[in-house]
Amino acid sequence: MSRESLTALAAAAGAPDPETGLAAVAALRRLLDEVETAHVASARAAGWSWEAIAAALGVRRQTAHRKHASRGHS
Repeated sequence: MSRESLTALAAAAGAPDPETGLAAVAALRRLLDEVETAHVASARAAGWSWEAIAAALGVRRQTAHRKHASRGHS
């Protein structure tokens, strides 16, 4: 996704119209989830522990493992 598209989504998330704002928030969540998944896969491939990944994400190890291990990043 281009920087311009991200900027537009971020701006739309702050829109006064709830329909526009909520749609943008949902799109940003999907995008962030995809980016997080890609980085977790990269970290696991590089030998990172679930504890290290969880610390980087600011969550508990169990939370990171539960979310991403089922996606094939065990």
